[in-house]
Amino acid sequence: MQKRKNRRPTALRLTPYAWAKLLYLRDAGPGEVGGFGIASPDDLLLIEDVALVRQTVDRTSVVFDDEGVADYFERQVEVGLPPARFGRVWIHTHPGRSALPSAVDEETFRRVFGRCDWAVMAIVARSGASYARLAFGVGPGGELELPVEVAFETAFAGSDRLSWQAEFERSVTLRAEPAEESFSLLDDSLGALIWES
Repeated sequence: MQKRKNRRPTALRLTPYAWAKLLYLRDAGPGEVGGFGIASPDDLLLIEDVALVRQTVDRTSVVFDDEGVADYFERQVEVGLPPARFGRVWIHTHPGRSALPSAVDEETFRRVFGRCDWAVMAIVARSGASYARLAFGVGPGGELELPVEVAFETAFAGSDRLSWQAEFERSVTLRAEPAEESFSLLDDSLGALIWES
Protein backbone atom coordinates (compact mmCIF):
# COMPACT_ATOMS: atom_id res chain seq x y z
CA MET A 1 0.00 0.00 0.00
CA GLN A 2 1.42 3.36 -1.03
CA LYS A 3 1.40 6.25 1.37
CA ARG A 4 -0.41 9.36 0.25
CA LYS A 5 1.71 12.45 0.09
CA ASN A 6 0.60 15.19 2.41
CA ARG A 7 -0.91 17.68 0.03
CA ARG A 8 -1.86 21.23 0.84
CA PRO A 9 -5.52 21.97 0.31
CA THR A 10 -6.31 24.06 -2.73
CA ALA A 11 -6.28 27.77 -1.92
CA LEU A 12 -6.63 31.08 -3.69
CA ARG A 13 -3.16 32.50 -3.30
CA LEU A 14 -2.02 36.06 -3.94
CA THR A 15 1.57 37.14 -4.35
CA PRO A 16 2.68 39.66 -1.72
CA TYR A 17 2.54 42.33 -4.44
CA ALA A 18 -1.05 41.47 -5.40
CA TRP A 19 -2.10 41.25 -1.73
CA ALA A 20 -0.50 44.61 -0.87
CA LYS A 21 -2.15 46.24 -3.89
CA LEU A 22 -5.55 44.76 -3.03
CA LEU A 23 -5.34 46.05 0.55
CA TYR A 24 -4.21 49.46 -0.68
CA LEU A 25 -7.12 49.69 -3.12
CA ARG A 26 -9.55 48.46 -0.44
CA ASP A 27 -8.46 51.30 1.86
CA ALA A 28 -8.05 54.04 -0.78
CA GLY A 29 -11.67 55.17 -0.57
CA PRO A 30 -14.68 54.90 1.70
CA GLY A 31 -16.61 52.38 -0.39
CA GLU A 32 -16.35 49.00 -1.99
CA VAL A 33 -14.02 48.47 -4.92
CA GLY A 34 -13.85 45.61 -7.40
CA GLY A 35 -11.76 44.17 -10.17
CA PHE A 36 -10.16 41.06 -11.56
CA GLY A 37 -7.25 38.93 -10.45
CA ILE A 38 -4.55 38.31 -13.04
CA ALA A 39 -3.28 34.77 -12.55
CA SER A 40 0.08 33.14 -13.02
CA PRO A 41 0.43 31.21 -16.29
CA ASP A 42 1.50 28.16 -14.25
CA ASP A 43 -1.19 28.30 -11.56
CA LEU A 44 -4.56 29.92 -12.26
CA LEU A 45 -5.26 30.14 -8.51
CA LEU A 46 -2.09 32.20 -7.90
CA ILE A 47 -2.95 35.86 -8.40
CA GLU A 48 0.00 38.01 -9.48
CA ASP A 49 -1.85 41.31 -9.86
CA VAL A 50 -5.23 42.90 -9.24
CA ALA A 51 -6.71 45.10 -11.97
CA LEU A 52 -9.49 47.61 -11.52
CA VAL A 53 -11.95 48.52 -14.25
CA ARG A 54 -13.91 51.76 -14.45
CA GLN A 55 -16.64 51.60 -11.85
CA THR A 56 -18.99 53.66 -9.75
CA VAL A 57 -19.03 52.83 -6.06
CA ASP A 58 -20.69 53.80 -2.85
CA ARG A 59 -20.24 52.50 0.65
CA THR A 60 -21.93 49.19 -0.08
CA SER A 61 -21.95 48.58 -3.82
CA VAL A 62 -19.89 48.55 -6.99
CA VAL A 63 -21.23 48.99 -10.51
CA PHE A 64 -18.74 48.16 -13.26
CA ASP A 65 -18.78 50.30 -16.40
CA ASP A 66 -19.49 48.01 -19.39
CA GLU A 67 -17.04 49.85 -21.65
CA GLY A 68 -14.43 49.75 -18.89
CA VAL A 69 -14.74 45.98 -18.65
CA ALA A 70 -14.61 45.60 -22.44
CA ASP A 71 -11.51 47.85 -22.58
CA TYR A 72 -9.86 45.77 -19.85
CA PHE A 73 -10.58 42.51 -21.71
CA GLU A 74 -9.29 43.98 -24.97
CA ARG A 75 -6.05 45.19 -23.34
CA GLN A 76 -5.40 41.79 -21.78
CA VAL A 77 -6.03 39.94 -25.05
CA GLU A 78 -3.75 42.40 -26.89
CA VAL A 79 -0.85 41.51 -24.56
CA GLY A 80 -1.52 37.84 -25.23
CA LEU A 81 -3.27 36.70 -22.05
CA PRO A 82 -6.03 34.10 -22.33
CA PRO A 83 -9.32 34.90 -20.52
CA ALA A 84 -8.65 32.15 -17.97
CA ARG A 85 -5.74 34.25 -16.66
CA PHE A 86 -7.49 37.61 -16.42
CA GLY A 87 -11.27 37.15 -16.41
CA ARG A 88 -12.15 34.28 -14.08
CA VAL A 89 -11.22 35.63 -10.64
CA TRP A 90 -13.61 38.37 -9.55
CA ILE A 91 -12.22 40.21 -6.53
CA HIS A 92 -13.99 42.87 -4.55
CA THR A 93 -13.98 44.41 -1.10
CA HIS A 94 -16.51 44.88 1.65
CA PRO A 95 -16.41 48.00 3.83
CA GLY A 96 -17.16 46.28 7.13
CA ARG A 97 -16.12 43.24 9.11
CA SER A 98 -17.71 40.49 7.03
CA ALA A 99 -16.21 39.03 3.89
CA LEU A 100 -19.16 36.71 3.35
CA PRO A 101 -20.96 37.27 0.03
CA SER A 102 -24.15 39.30 0.09
CA ALA A 103 -27.27 38.22 -1.77
CA VAL A 104 -26.27 40.69 -4.51
CA ASP A 105 -22.79 39.13 -4.69
CA GLU A 106 -24.31 35.66 -5.02
CA GLU A 107 -26.75 36.72 -7.74
CA THR A 108 -24.04 38.56 -9.66
CA PHE A 109 -21.60 35.65 -9.45
CA ARG A 110 -24.25 33.20 -10.65
CA ARG A 111 -25.51 35.45 -13.46
CA VAL A 112 -22.19 36.72 -14.78
CA PHE A 113 -19.87 33.78 -14.16
CA GLY A 114 -22.34 30.87 -14.05
CA ARG A 115 -21.71 29.81 -17.64
CA CYS A 116 -17.91 29.80 -17.28
CA ASP A 117 -16.19 26.45 -16.98
CA TRP A 118 -14.78 27.78 -13.70
CA ALA A 119 -14.63 31.07 -11.81
CA VAL A 120 -13.69 32.41 -8.39
CA MET A 121 -15.44 35.02 -6.26
CA ALA A 122 -13.05 36.54 -3.73
CA ILE A 123 -13.87 39.14 -1.09
CA VAL A 124 -11.64 40.99 1.35
CA ALA A 125 -13.32 43.01 4.10
CA ARG A 126 -11.88 46.18 5.61
CA SER A 127 -11.49 44.20 8.85
CA GLY A 128 -9.04 41.85 7.12
CA ALA A 129 -11.46 38.92 6.84
CA SER A 130 -11.36 37.13 3.50
CA TYR A 131 -13.52 34.71 1.54
CA ALA A 132 -13.10 32.84 -1.74
CA ARG A 133 -15.18 30.27 -3.57
CA LEU A 134 -14.36 28.32 -6.71
CA ALA A 135 -17.37 27.40 -8.87
CA PHE A 136 -17.29 24.76 -11.62
CA GLY A 137 -19.65 25.06 -14.55
CA VAL A 138 -18.65 21.85 -16.32
CA GLY A 139 -19.68 18.26 -15.72
CA PRO A 140 -22.00 18.05 -12.76
CA GLY A 141 -20.75 21.45 -11.59
CA GLY A 142 -20.04 22.30 -8.01
CA GLU A 143 -18.49 24.78 -5.64
CA LEU A 144 -15.62 24.73 -3.19
CA GLU A 145 -14.74 27.32 -0.57
CA LEU A 146 -11.06 28.15 -0.71
CA PRO A 147 -8.79 29.57 1.94
CA VAL A 148 -7.15 32.85 0.91
CA GLU A 149 -3.39 32.89 1.39
CA VAL A 150 -0.45 35.15 0.65
CA ALA A 151 2.20 33.27 -1.33
CA PHE A 152 5.25 34.65 0.46
CA GLU A 153 7.46 32.05 -1.23
CA THR A 154 7.07 33.83 -4.59
CA ALA A 155 9.45 36.56 -5.71
CA PHE A 156 7.81 39.98 -5.63
CA ALA A 157 8.49 43.61 -6.34
CA GLY A 158 8.04 46.31 -3.75
CA SER A 159 4.88 48.33 -3.41
CA ASP A 160 3.98 50.94 -5.99
CA ARG A 161 1.57 53.16 -4.11
CA LEU A 162 1.73 56.05 -6.58
CA SER A 163 0.75 53.77 -9.47
CA TRP A 164 -1.94 52.07 -7.37
CA GLN A 165 -3.41 55.45 -6.36
CA ALA A 166 -3.41 56.58 -10.00
CA GLU A 167 -5.23 53.36 -11.01
CA PHE A 168 -7.77 53.94 -8.23
CA GLU A 169 -8.38 57.55 -9.28
CA ARG A 170 -8.66 56.56 -12.97
CA SER A 171 -11.07 53.71 -12.30
CA VAL A 172 -13.23 54.57 -9.30
CA THR A 173 -16.00 57.15 -9.19
CA LEU A 174 -17.64 57.63 -5.80
CA ARG A 175 -21.42 57.91 -5.94
CA ALA A 176 -22.73 60.38 -3.35
CA GLU A 177 -25.61 58.17 -2.24
CA PRO A 178 -26.53 54.56 -3.02
CA ALA A 179 -28.69 54.30 -6.10
CA GLU A 180 -32.23 53.12 -5.53
CA GLU A 181 -31.81 50.16 -7.89
CA SER A 182 -28.15 49.48 -7.09
CA PHE A 183 -28.29 45.70 -7.11
CA SER A 184 -26.25 44.67 -10.13
CA LEU A 185 -22.48 44.71 -9.90
CA LEU A 186 -22.01 43.45 -13.42
CA ASP A 187 -24.64 43.52 -16.12
CA ASP A 188 -25.75 40.65 -18.36
CA SER A 189 -23.65 41.78 -21.34
CA LEU A 190 -20.54 41.43 -19.18
CA GLY A 191 -21.53 37.86 -18.38
CA ALA A 192 -21.67 37.09 -22.08
CA LEU A 193 -18.26 38.70 -22.60
CA ILE A 194 -16.70 36.68 -19.77
CA TRP A 195 -18.01 33.22 -20.57
CA GLU A 196 -17.75 33.53 -24.34
CA SER A 197 -14.09 34.60 -24.20
